[in-house]
Amino acid sequence: MAKSAPLPGTSDIFPNEVGAWRFLEETARSVFGRFNYGELRTPIFEATEVFQRGLGDETEVVQKEMYTFNDRGGRSVTLRPEGTAGTMRALLNTDVLNGVEQRVFYIGPMFRGERPAAGRRRQFHQVGVENVGRVAPELDAETIAMLLAFLEELGITGATLKLNTRGVAADRPAAAAALKEFFSKHVDLLCEDCRKRLEGNVWRILDCKVESCREIIANVPDYAGMFSESSREYFQEVCKRLDWLGIKYEIDPFLVRGLDYYVHTVFEITHPGLGAQNAIAGGGRYELTLPGESKPVIGVGFAAGMERLMMVREALNLPANGNEKEPRCVFIAALGEAAEEFKFKYAAELRKQGIAVATELAGKSMKAQMRAANRFNAACAVIVGDEELAKGVAVLKDLAGGEQKEVAFADLKTEIEKLVK
Repeated sequence: MAKSAPLPGTSDIFPNEVGAWRFLEETARSVFGRFNYGELRTPIFEATEVFQRGLGDETEVVQKEMYTFNDRGGRSVTLRPEGTAGTMRALLNTDVLNGVEQRVFYIGPMFRGERPAAGRRRQFHQVGVENVGRVAPELDAETIAMLLAFLEELGITGATLKLNTRGVAADRPAAAAALKEFFSKHVDLLCEDCRKRLEGNVWRILDCKVESCREIIANVPDYAGMFSESSREYFQEVCKRLDWLGIKYEIDPFLVRGLDYYVHTVFEITHPGLGAQNAIAGGGRYELTLPGESKPVIGVGFAAGMERLMMVREALNLPANGNEKEPRCVFIAALGEAAEEFKFKYAAELRKQGIAVATELAGKSMKAQMRAANRFNAACAVIVGDEELAKGVAVLKDLAGGEQKEVAFADLKTEIEKLVK
C-alpha cells in the first residue's frame, strides 16, 4: 500500500467528486420528502448486541463481516454494518411498539469487513428508508414504488425489480425441513459454506452465488406453497397494488435476502451496468427484536448502495452532478496596498451575497495571481490596481473567452453574476 493511500476498501472523496454524492443525497431528500419521510441520523457505532440480536447470530454479516471492538468502558461496540438495526434502536424512543407509524430515512457510511471488489467496499455508503410500526401490504407496495421513483429521479433506467415472500415465522419450520431434506441429497455437491448453512441456516443456501450450488438451487421444491394461506394472500395483495401502479416485476423464489429479520415481502433491484455483482438496492418487511425487548419492531424498508448507484449512472453516461450546472467562482486579483484592502472588503461583500470568491493571499505578482485563477477554475477575474481604484472601476476578464472590459464598481456585481452562474 502506498504511504498516502487510504486503507484497502476505503476511499478519499475529493472536492471535484463531492457534487455526485450531493446530487444523490439531495435527490433522496426530495423524493422521500414527497412521501412524508423525515431524515434520521444515528451514531455510526452501536452496542454489538444491537446487531447480533437484530440481524441474527447465524447471518454472515454478524459471523464474518462486523468491525467489533471494546471501548474504554470494556463494552463491545460495532461499527454499523447496515442501517436498520440502529434506526430501530432509535425509534424505540417513540410509540412504534404501540402501532404508531414512523417514516424515516437515513444517509451515511456503513462498515463491513468484506474482500474489496468493484462496488463492494469496507466503508461504503447507503441511503435507506424505514416505515415502522404498522403491517399492511399497501405500505410494502408504496415503499417499493418510492424506491423506483428515487431511481427514476436519478435517471437510472433498465433496472429489474425482483420480488419474493419469506412468509412469517410460523410458516418456516415445514418449509425449512423440506429445503433441508432436498439439499441433504446433494450435500457432496454443495460448496463448503453451503454445507455449514445446511445445519445452521438452510435459507441462506438459496442466496449462494457459487455456480455449482446455483444448479442445485434451480430445482428446489416450492417452499412458498407450504406457507399459510394468509401469508400467500398478503403477497398477492402487494403484487396487486404494484399492478395498479403499472410497476413491472419478476417473482424470484430464490430471493431471500441475507438477514434473518425479514418476513413477508422481500425485494431487490438489479442492473446490468454493474456486471456480476448487479444489486443496487434491496429490502423488505421485517420483524426485529432488540436487546431488552420482548416485542419485535415491525416495519418495511430498503437500502441502496450509493457507490453502486454512481457506478450505474456512469454506465448510463449520466452527468455525475445530475443536470445541475455547478456555479463557478470569481477570482479577485489586486496590485498595491489600497487594492489589497479593496480585495479583502469586496470578497467579503460578494460572499455575503452568495457568490464564491477565490483570491491569492500571499502578495504574488499579477502573472502568478492569474495562474492561481486558472488553478481555481474561476469563471472570471476582477483585476484592480491603483489606477482602477482612482477611476472607480475594475477590469473584469472572462477567463473562458478571454474578453475583458472596465466595469464601474456599481455595476460590477451584476456583470460578475452573468459569468459565474
